[in-house]
Amino acid sequence: MTQNSASKLLNGDTLHRTKQDKKAGGNGFVKNHCLFQQQQKRYRRPAEKSHHASRTLLYKKTFVESFEETPLLVAVLTYMGYGILTIFGYLRDFLRDWKLEKCHLAREREEQKDFVPLYQDFENFYTRNLYMRIRDNWNRPIRSVPGAKMDLVERVTPDYNWTFEHTGKVLKDVINMGSYNYLGFAENTGTCADTASECTEKYGVGVCSTRQELGNIDKHEELEKLAARFLGVESSMVFGMGFATNSMNIPALMEKGCLILSDELNHASLVLGARLSGATIRVFKHNNMQSLEKLLRDAMVHGQPRTHRPWKKILILVEGIYSMEGSIVRLPEIIALKKKYKAYLYLDEAHSIGALGPRGRGVVDYFGLDPCDVDIMMGTFTKSFGAAGGYIGGKKELVDYLRLHSHSAVYATSMSPPITQQIITSMKCIMGEDGTTLGQERLCQLSENTTYFRRRLHEMGFIIYGNNDSPVVPLMLYMPAKIGAFGREMLKRNIGTVVVGFPATPIIESRARFCVSAAHTREMLDTALNAISEVGDLLQLKYSRKNRRGSEGTDCFSYLESHLD
Repeated sequence: MTQNSASKLLNGDTLHRTKQDKKAGGNGFVKNHCLFQQQQKRYRRPAEKSHHASRTLLYKKTFVESFEETPLLVAVLTYMGYGILTIFGYLRDFLRDWKLEKCHLAREREEQKDFVPLYQDFENFYTRNLYMRIRDNWNRPIRSVPGAKMDLVERVTPDYNWTFEHTGKVLKDVINMGSYNYLGFAENTGTCADTASECTEKYGVGVCSTRQELGNIDKHEELEKLAARFLGVESSMVFGMGFATNSMNIPALMEKGCLILSDELNHASLVLGARLSGATIRVFKHNNMQSLEKLLRDAMVHGQPRTHRPWKKILILVEGIYSMEGSIVRLPEIIALKKKYKAYLYLDEAHSIGALGPRGRGVVDYFGLDPCDVDIMMGTFTKSFGAAGGYIGGKKELVDYLRLHSHSAVYATSMSPPITQQIITSMKCIMGEDGTTLGQERLCQLSENTTYFRRRLHEMGFIIYGNNDSPVVPLMLYMPAKIGAFGREMLKRNIGTVVVGFPATPIIESRARFCVSAAHTREMLDTALNAISEVGDLLQLKYSRKNRRGSEGTDCFSYLESHLD
């Protein structure tokens, strides 16, 4: 998940130091590193120096990402917490086996015990004994648009989160800090809603056919031409589902005898698509160019296993913004490696399209790169555009090939007309083709909100991950008991948040994930930040050991030290 100091320096990161120029190691111990010693005592070989300088020149501005190490005390307490939960879980399973406690999960009947088990008992251990304790933090039904504020349906559980009942009450004006509505286009008033309503009256809500049969309408072709112009590519193709855009198109491009190099933190849709393709998959460390280059070099030297024949194709799979880390892909370096080793690049911009770049055109626009350097540009309309579906952009030959060979294009029902119109209207707004400056204003507002929100959390003393320009802001919770407690306490203060734990994250890296939107006002952000700070003091979540300004209360370390004294 985190990189060591050496790789961060070589990759061009801003250096984050602790006291006395020491860095916390992966296990929490503070250790010296040669790269942190006085500069005059360390000598580089000329080749190493020029190599680092060439990488630095790839970036037009400082690339700042922070992944502060887990403190040793927090790591120990987190493991202890999971250990205690595991012990009690086995005790409860023992009681369930003796019918002293009821188990609500699906299990084999007694007469099927000799069969190969349909439900893996140990795999459900986490669900039975840990997830169910905090299940009330997920699947909360809302009854409004997912704007800056939303209405939540209140529910209670009579059996410790196994089932829920609605009380009939509604929690009004809950500040929404979890939706991917980056530019605020998910709204029921305004130009987007009006044009989508008119489109519904003309075309209906569904097409009821595939694009290759009777499901191809003029709105689809208008959107594809507009998306190609927006991305700066020759051609594009749209799909009705974002997940299927990855999982169904990668198998159409790759096959047995091909090699896929995938970032270890890629989304499940990319992982599934790579597996379905039948290609060989090798994983490189997250955003680590040394790891990627080593795999590329080995692939060029050794070729395929056993036969050592050259690979048919080598495809690099990366994302624009990694939704669990808040980090931005090192696209300039990846493009340089791709050109050096004659590989192909597949870029998933699900979270970055519309949310990054001065024109809102994603990570390519953010770095000021040429879109032609990315072979396959993929993205979704489910976030910044407030709609649904996905797209593939690139050369015309690529898109024409996918129209004939992609399962998502041949067999799936085409995109709903009002959804298509929603995307067209919001995209034109971002491009400024609607005759207003609303799109540019939202892009600027999102950037300002992101910078402000991240800076305030840093000053309060929380450990947050990711790039300074990423609207995805993970706040580290670590301990299992604090996952549910944080979500509940925030909801008590009328703030809707998303908490994430295992298996979506490593088992000791549970977190709350905030998504900043252009629809958030400064007053809303201040209200949310005050609530976060209050809950952080209550649950002792201010783990950061960096110098912080303007924070109130005490962190967990000073709290423990005062009680030990």
